[in-house]
Amino acid sequence: MAAEALSNGAGHKSVPEAYVFPADKRPGSSPSCAGAIPVVDIDLGSDDPDRIVKQIMDAGREFDLNFLLSFSCLTALVINHGVPEPVIASMVASAEEFFRLPAEEKMALYSTDSKKLPHRLKLGIYPTEQFRQNWPDKPASLRAALEAYAPAVRAVALRILRLTAAGLGLAAAGYFEDGDELTAGPVIVNANHYRACPDPSLTMGLAPHCDPNVVTVLADNGVPGLQARRRGYGGGGGDGGWVDVAPVPGALVVNFGHQMELVSNGAMRAGEHRVVTDARAARTSVAAFFMPAMGCAVAAAPGTVAAGEKPLFRTFTYQEFMGAYTAVAGDRDAVMARFQNKD
Repeated sequence: MAAEALSNGAGHKSVPEAYVFPADKRPGSSPSCAGAIPVVDIDLGSDDPDRIVKQIMDAGREFDLNFLLSFSCLTALVINHGVPEPVIASMVASAEEFFRLPAEEKMALYSTDSKKLPHRLKLGIYPTEQFRQNWPDKPASLRAALEAYAPAVRAVALRILRLTAAGLGLAAAGYFEDGDELTAGPVIVNANHYRACPDPSLTMGLAPHCDPNVVTVLADNGVPGLQARRRGYGGGGGDGGWVDVAPVPGALVVNFGHQMELVSNGAMRAGEHRVVTDARAARTSVAAFFMPAMGCAVAAAPGTVAAGEKPLFRTFTYQEFMGAYTAVAGDRDAVMARFQNKD
């Protein structure tokens, strides 16, 4: 099915055959569970930073998709170090406007995959001076939205990483600080558009996966669909149930990727998530990916491995990891098996 047909064509009365998932891969084939993912308040003016660190660590250990970052009461953070709500709104609105453009104006910029439903605009946003010239001219609002969003969302990601480093006992070693190779790669944004689906039971907007990078920060247009896997649902520690990530006004979703799990020696697990479709409304999301430099050597950080024990994972470069991740189409178990320490 051509991208044009799903993006600009008339509404479908049935799911095109190419997008129907096998029965064992459909949304209803795995358990769901009630509840909500944690909301973490990272107020810069807080006089109790240890409380914030504990919230992040607890969220990362309970949910594979870690937490919603709420700005509803954080005026100081929004103004001085966070992403103000108007900046988030402008970024998402510009992405929505892009997907409404005539097909001939956006097809050259599309990134599509016949196995996935979303249409995707993929852009580098940081370093801004490196990528600015490649940003689309249309819609007219997009460039200004990216200029405002890029530095603000990067500042939020770095603060989350600094707090996480503190929780892991790695702050003194400078882990995840600005300039660290683990965060020195380009910041990439994927704007995803999931059209309303005539039968959400037959397909997935995006199949279950973990992101390959260190951390992802996501904003959306308030339409449900994102789900997180909760660890240990139904007893045991394996396959968890899926929890709806209910949209929260003024919030960002923060999700740890594979590199956080590897560097923390498994203390913080990569967040597995998926997107289900909605029969009534289209979902648009903007995900910013923060990653290591390609040549960065990734290994379990000192202090995360108990004395006398070996790291769970071997040392590798991020470039090697991305090659393996691509080869297995992001399958969590397959990619992690390739980096297990077998010595």
